[in-house]
Amino acid sequence: MSRLLDVWRHSVLGRHLLTALLGLVVVVVVLELVGDFRALQLAAMAYLAIAAGGLTVLTGINGQISLGHGALMAFGAYTTALLLDDPTGSMPISLVVLASVAVALVVGTAVGVAAARLHGPYLAGATLALAVAVPGIALYFGQTLGGEQGLRVSLPDVPTWALDLEYLLTGTEMSRSQYVAYLGWITLIVTFVLLANLARGRVGRRWRAVRDDEVSAELAGIQLGRARISAFMVSAAAAGAAGSVLAITARLAAPSGFTLVLSLTLLTAVVLGGLGYLSGALIGAGLLTFLPPFVTRIGSDAGLSDIRAAELSPLVYGLVMVLVILLAPAGLVGTARMAWAGRRARSHADDHDAPADVPHDTQHETGTTTSKGSTR
Repeated sequence: MSRLLDVWRHSVLGRHLLTALLGLVVVVVVLELVGDFRALQLAAMAYLAIAAGGLTVLTGINGQISLGHGALMAFGAYTTALLLDDPTGSMPISLVVLASVAVALVVGTAVGVAAARLHGPYLAGATLALAVAVPGIALYFGQTLGGEQGLRVSLPDVPTWALDLEYLLTGTEMSRSQYVAYLGWITLIVTFVLLANLARGRVGRRWRAVRDDEVSAELAGIQLGRARISAFMVSAAAAGAAGSVLAITARLAAPSGFTLVLSLTLLTAVVLGGLGYLSGALIGAGLLTFLPPFVTRIGSDAGLSDIRAAELSPLVYGLVMVLVILLAPAGLVGTARMAWAGRRARSHADDHDAPADVPHDTQHETGTTTSKGSTR
């Protein structure tokens, strides 16, 4: 136990890996307790959180506003659909996801290079054009990409080793919905560990420096263009992974699934959870996944028709968004952490408000007086 505490305190990578392990245990327990419908909902939450995590890096940590991340997800989704359409089925699902990440990474690099000199609304406008234009590619190359109907995604059978492991641990057989949910959440955990380590390392410090003060960052020797492009690349890679999981979950890659609404949904998840916090991206994705059906069910139970109950969901969703902006302008996680930090600071100040009989050495620790009582 003491060794684990040392790892938690002194190793950033170790702390992230321990958190990932704990998260994996929670995922396994939850997925074994829910049915197939909830498992698919959790898979949907996973791909939204993956894409929102990448957008957190780009917008929250590096300060670039993107309205086109849904389009980057489309590249990952269509890559997955094309690869899984292989009748031989020889490519493992893990390699399919990695290939989708690679394609989105190439596209994101090209967009990042083109947009490296753009700022604020100009960058938002450029990525907005991307979100509007990309769905049209599927229509132009209709014979290959399925046109308006899209491509059906053929989900491979659950691997034998996964079935055996499931039966060994629980005595039950893993369903395809559970398999999809496990795939999505394992991808989420791996992605968040990588993003968290980048954000806490030297690369993340460069991203924050560019976000906070470009002039100071440039004087410190940071190449602004390279920092922006690297953030866009990392964010695009996460979007590719999210698009791959989306295609596998929905079993469809169609232009209607990657409109501007998806990009705005991702940005909403980031704002709700808190800019710059991966945990905020996860909470925001959870709200956007489970709040609409919850409100719809309440409306149905209250006697509303199915159509009116469905229309109630956007209203409540908008009200929640307004309340978060008014009451928690830093997002749910950001506001909670600021409140906790303020509480700790006040507690620390009360502890160091030393009475008259406190030794001078203790006062020296506060940094206000020396051990002789003279002012620094």
